[in-house]
Amino acid sequence: MSSEASRPPTRPRPRGTLLIVSAPSGTGKTTVVERLVDVLEGVTVSRSYTSRPARAGERDGVDYNFVRRERFEAMVAQGEFLEWADVFGHLYGTRREDTEALVALGQDVVLVIDVQGARQLRRQGFDAVSVFVLPPCYEVLERRLRGRSEDTEDAIRRRLETARREVVEYYDYDYVIVNDDLETCVRALGTIILAERARCTNVRPVAEAVIGTFPGLGDRRTGTG
Repeated sequence: MSSEASRPPTRPRPRGTLLIVSAPSGTGKTTVVERLVDVLEGVTVSRSYTSRPARAGERDGVDYNFVRRERFEAMVAQGEFLEWADVFGHLYGTRREDTEALVALGQDVVLVIDVQGARQLRRQGFDAVSVFVLPPCYEVLERRLRGRSEDTEDAIRRRLETARREVVEYYDYDYVIVNDDLETCVRALGTIILAERARCTNVRPVAEAVIGTFPGLGDRRTGTG
């Protein structure tokens, strides 16, 4: 038998998983997701569009896609966003075309969005796995917000009040993680993604390709449409 004949057939690439990660401002969700991308292959972060100005050190097309408010509103009117929200006076959104292209390529795409955006995706019935990240406690969250030294006192109080309203919505999510240790939190999030990759509905194309190599099973009907 030639080496060509004995070579296993090429397996189809399964679609990626869309993962929603939400948390109150200051919880560290962005740091957790960035660390996850570093340690787990096949995961990418959806780059949001925003109407707010870039902060020091931020780069357009890397941290966010920075656009003028008028452009953002035009994109909303044209239905370009999977979800969008007004967060502390600035607009943030996830562009539909960008996200769907990555998922189709087999990438696991993480949307770091607030509870408003997550609600929009649920109302649309979008197929996504959702994770809510909690701070260890209110006092730690307040200390983290004050330690960033980039907000006024009024802004910090507004963020804390928003966090008080958001944390009770954890029950609408599939998974909940407490970020009391960065590496532990990253491992927990990575475990969720690995489990979702092995979910039967996600791996079915690969499983059927393997089963099709067994004698007499290549043309079977699975009843999955």
